[in-house]
Amino acid sequence: MRQFRNVGAMALGVLTLLGAGGTAHAATVPIDTQVDRLLARMTLAEKVGQMTQLSEGGVVTGPGGTKGLEANIKAGNVGSVLNAVGAERIRKLQEIAVKQSRLKIPMLFGLDVIHGYKTIFPIPLAAACSWDMAAIERSCRVAATEAASDGCNWTFAPMVDIARDPRWGRIAEGAGEDVYLGQQVAQAQVRGFQGPDLKAPTSVVACVKHFAAYGAAQGGRDYNTVDLSRRTMLETYLPPYRAAFAAGARTAMSSFNEYDGVPATGNKWLLDDVLKQKWGFRGFVVSDWESVSEMIPHGAVADRKEAALLAANAGLQMEMQSGCYLQNLAGLVKAGKVSQAQVDDAVRRILRVKYEIGLFADPYRACDLARRGRTIMNKANLDAARDVSRRSIVLLKNDKDVLPLAAGKTVALVGPLADDRENMLGTWHCQADGKQCKSLADGLKERNIKVVTAKGCDIRGTDKSGFDAAVKAAKQADVVVAVLGEAHDMSGEASSRTNLNLPGVQRDLLMALKAAGKPIVLVAFNGRPLTLDWEQENLNAIVEAWHLGTQAGPAVADVLYGDYNPAGKLVATFPRTVGQIPLFYDHMNTGRPYNKDDHYTSQYMDAPNEPLYPFGYGLSYTKFQYSPLKLSTTALKPGGKLTVEVTIKNVGARDGEEVAQLYIRDLVGSVNRPVKQLKGFCKISIKKGEARHIKFQLTPRDLAFYRADLSYGAEAGQFKVWVGPSSATGSEGAFRLTSNVAVPD
Repeated sequence: MRQFRNVGAMALGVLTLLGAGGTAHAATVPIDTQVDRLLARMTLAEKVGQMTQLSEGGVVTGPGGTKGLEANIKAGNVGSVLNAVGAERIRKLQEIAVKQSRLKIPMLFGLDVIHGYKTIFPIPLAAACSWDMAAIERSCRVAATEAASDGCNWTFAPMVDIARDPRWGRIAEGAGEDVYLGQQVAQAQVRGFQGPDLKAPTSVVACVKHFAAYGAAQGGRDYNTVDLSRRTMLETYLPPYRAAFAAGARTAMSSFNEYDGVPATGNKWLLDDVLKQKWGFRGFVVSDWESVSEMIPHGAVADRKEAALLAANAGLQMEMQSGCYLQNLAGLVKAGKVSQAQVDDAVRRILRVKYEIGLFADPYRACDLARRGRTIMNKANLDAARDVSRRSIVLLKNDKDVLPLAAGKTVALVGPLADDRENMLGTWHCQADGKQCKSLADGLKERNIKVVTAKGCDIRGTDKSGFDAAVKAAKQADVVVAVLGEAHDMSGEASSRTNLNLPGVQRDLLMALKAAGKPIVLVAFNGRPLTLDWEQENLNAIVEAWHLGTQAGPAVADVLYGDYNPAGKLVATFPRTVGQIPLFYDHMNTGRPYNKDDHYTSQYMDAPNEPLYPFGYGLSYTKFQYSPLKLSTTALKPGGKLTVEVTIKNVGARDGEEVAQLYIRDLVGSVNRPVKQLKGFCKISIKKGEARHIKFQLTPRDLAFYRADLSYGAEAGQFKVWVGPSSATGSEGAFRLTSNVAVPD
């Protein structure tokens, strides 16, 4: 695990114009001093109130709701509100807190701004496929500016869970399966949401979720048990969270799952030993929706009082929605079961964040109607959404260069998603209006393409009555563009699937279209990897478009007609069949690795071991050629650096972008090491006929892992190194580390 410096340290105080009791504070007074002064004036009940988050009834993200929200705010029982929407409503609630409560402490207002507010960008899984950190940061910056103009000052994002099972619907919300890439994406997202200055009116506080390992739910079934070794947790699942905190994220959200037999919401090892003590995190942790009370059905506690006790002593500073703290925490303190110091630490962390974002100086900083009018869905935001969407598209197949399409060809635009707007938004599309989205049909209309259309079938269901019209349309056209995939609610939370084929009778529609004898281009809008083995075998081209958001249609049209040369690369492995799951590139080897000539080796009887599309895979309308590797040394010493050089030439007929990926393998270790690990990447633009020379550097830190005794370091021995276009292929070299190296963790 990389050593990250916690950059979210205490800042100097700000001038408080509307603070607790209306008292002004000097601008030079440190925030911690202001926090301590306010804390000293608070009753125990008011402290518990700061540790309580309640939901506005208008938007619900889980079972249950809140009654008497305004009365609770006035009584000082609420430190934060989630799911309140709109600057007018949020200002009204904030006014109750700062004008009618005793200490006039402003509230945080949280919302699930995952991949956009009104202007919706590609789902995070898709955006990660851009391998473009600037684009990802830009998408989160736009989301923040829009949300912050309409009252929101806290987003429950980014989700940085490593996910290696596409049956799990929430794979859509993260950056896929890889640890190294996940760290880079997490940091870009935090920078985008929080911006360079947390006090700026265009910034929102980031909340890193779900802590921890929610993406490892057994069977890919949401909310299910997670059972991992300590080494796997440390080496695979924790690093992206740590990277996000190093980038300055001020809050975290505990996860629904258990770890090592204890629910994460009450898990002291996670919340205290790791997050607070080891990593030095100075922000606060909020529970997920009612996850404190849900420790009762987990079997970890008997009742709501025990739930509050376990969570508070584990280090959970704020409870979302279930009210166990509000009902029980003061009594637990008075009974000596939860210390006053524990409560004070929690409240101190919450107040510090409120000071850091300038809430005491201006409680209504996010309620600017004029700024909202200038910001929401403006041209710059829509242009950014279109650009990031194009960068997120992955070309999976392009037989005989059927793509890009020629402008003069007649297109049969077929499928249930061809002229669909609402489902372009994907999961967690916040405050978006599907009517403001652009479908692929809209994108083609902008180009004056001659199109014949037919829906063919629904996304779900068994009705094939539209097949004949679809086949008729195909026969009238030069090429068929079949627009298929998932509805927006078929991935995301509570949307696990056991069958990852195209839903309903969509594959049957493709079979019928194939009989028409025309080239078929599949454009797939979906929120997770699908099993496309038949499609790969039988169709001419496959464009993985994901759920791209507001500008989905024009972005896909840009790719189909070659205005943008696709450069996306997969961040999650696509299996051939669900029977291969879990399937990811950086797996361990076995004592009997696959050998086609030996039946008694690790293999399936009815399918290959290899995925349909490997991690890092993606095609272009041009071709890139990698030279042999050049290593600066074959003997890396402690304190030394190894430079890996390669030349990439564009040998095709178009300018394009390539994501060059660096992988290593530690051949022998005190514990088994993965067959490959991503350790670097470089996205570069290369003109046709041009060659670009790139360099990567490796140090012993890049080779470190948790050894047999769980100490962290690199071990002497032989390594392989590859640079290539995916995890499955590349130019290869070898080197050795001359001696063991202890690395600070």
